[in-house]
Amino acid sequence: VYEDDDIIVIDKPSGMLSVPGRIEEYSVETVMRQRYPDAVIAHRLDMGTSGLLIVAKTLEAYRPLQEQFVKHQIKKKYVAKLEGRGKKKEVRGTVSLPLRPDPMNLITRNRLQSPSIEEAVEKTMDQLTGAYSLVMMSPAKLIAARDPHGLRPLCYGRLEDGSYVFASESCALDAVGAKYERELEPGEIVIVDADGIRSIRSHCGKKEHKLCIFEYVYFARPDSVVEGVSVHEARRQAGKFLAQEHPCEADVVIGVPDSGIDAALGYAEASGIPYGVGLVKNKYIGRTFIAPDQKSRSGLVRLKLNTIDSALKGKRIVLIDDSIVRGTTSAHIVKLIRQAGAKEVHMRVSAPPFLFPCYYGTDVDSKNSLIANGHTVEEIAKMIDVDSLGFMSVENVKKLSGRPEQVCAACFNGLYPTQVSEHAEKERFE
Repeated sequence: VYEDDDIIVIDKPSGMLSVPGRIEEYSVETVMRQRYPDAVIAHRLDMGTSGLLIVAKTLEAYRPLQEQFVKHQIKKKYVAKLEGRGKKKEVRGTVSLPLRPDPMNLITRNRLQSPSIEEAVEKTMDQLTGAYSLVMMSPAKLIAARDPHGLRPLCYGRLEDGSYVFASESCALDAVGAKYERELEPGEIVIVDADGIRSIRSHCGKKEHKLCIFEYVYFARPDSVVEGVSVHEARRQAGKFLAQEHPCEADVVIGVPDSGIDAALGYAEASGIPYGVGLVKNKYIGRTFIAPDQKSRSGLVRLKLNTIDSALKGKRIVLIDDSIVRGTTSAHIVKLIRQAGAKEVHMRVSAPPFLFPCYYGTDVDSKNSLIANGHTVEEIAKMIDVDSLGFMSVENVKKLSGRPEQVCAACFNGLYPTQVSEHAEKERFE
């Protein structure tokens, strides 16, 4: 939306860039740094598929922006050369680029009035409501903070040399060879400096602990452990619950890759129906339900999955998926399976009907986009063309965490742990 000799401003920085001969996902930051090797990501605000990115082309260009960030506005002079009716003229002026408030801007403002950065983080947490896990660095400190409700996970581990590593999931620690130490408590601030590691717990225990149950259903990788519970085992248990709640006569159980596979294994184990592989995922395509529009989602689903016809032809299929949000992905998957020759398709979902918007990280901000809002289970079954459809109960999905009273299931039951604005749609800033 704006570019000059010093900075580039990009609206909606999330997205997928296609390269001739293949499709891969590239972050805008990566592309910018390839074009400008000395670039500094000066400001970024992500809101699902919306957002704002300000890239300073050099460190020297970034420094004058810092004070303007504190004031939540950048003002840049411009010279526009206009042509019209055979005449040319220059128009000089100033463009104002408003910065939408985000945690890092608040921390910067509070730091100017605080003796230390950790105290600035403390003050900022008094001003924030909602879900967040933060990791930040100053020249001498590494600081991590988790929201007081613990809606999002955050843990840390140590490398062999004693260095500390913070991550949302334990599998990330495994990837870099770090030994898992523990989860941060809801509301905890952890500081690592030359004196070692210490915590500030002034925000701990002030709010109800409400970890997002979707971490176990969909978000987290199966090789992660979230708050002491194996994600893989939680999803297997989800499949067992499904088999108890919605039994079915069928020839084979298949899971939708990736997050439906573990639940399919559990369903097969509990029901006695053989487990099979009927769908193959293209590993180069990311998650589809967070794509910004229907056309993008449909195109990604076509690229994402393919069938193994020999495993499906002439058989009664139990199809296990983690959730149904808009219904478009499910309908396309069912169509693929029927085209492969399946005799019957019985869909089982390892989550309850998605009835309410989520404002804590799931990119669904309106009831209007939820197929379960305004449609019965029977109607949804007809819309996605399955012979039967069953969802897990809210009671059982909450049990997956091992602490049913300490999870947020607002997308299923509408019980939000924080006050939610009536106008919280992500497009409200656009």
